[in-house]
Amino acid sequence: MDFLARLEQSGLATWVRESNSLLAYPSVLFLHTVGMGCVAGISALVDLRILGCASEVPLTGLRKTLPYMWAGFWLNTVTGIVLFIIDATTKAVSPVFYTKMTFIAMAIGVCLVQRGAFRDPLLDKRPIEIKGKVLAFTSILCWVGAITAGRLLAYVGPGVVSSGGR
Repeated sequence: MDFLARLEQSGLATWVRESNSLLAYPSVLFLHTVGMGCVAGISALVDLRILGCASEVPLTGLRKTLPYMWAGFWLNTVTGIVLFIIDATTKAVSPVFYTKMTFIAMAIGVCLVQRGAFRDPLLDKRPIEIKGKVLAFTSILCWVGAITAGRLLAYVGPGVVSSGGR
């Protein structure tokens, strides 16, 4: 806990948490949202295509969107670390935070498995197996879970100040 407290009191964490600058907390939160839109949005696009939506769009064509998805993931990783350190001692004991991280880990695992399928030269030539559809549906559920848990962090668990009659 001492390490987390030191992180929370670091210059960067204090500036992001307490500064009135738009470059501090608002920008970090905005970039985290943009990253989430890229990673979850592009993943959902691929997943929905696997599930049969827009079947006229070749899956191999969606391969070009994957670098943007991974860029969003890395943007979220960096901004997520910043958002963690500004409230590290609270987040580290929050079950909701660990729920969010679990959903993200599972979604990334599914994305990595799906990435292997994009190497198949016959990807658009044969029907998608049920296993691929189950993975796509699981991916969507994981991203919805991660986003929901992320939003709940502000309202549920340790560190949330009750406003009485909210």
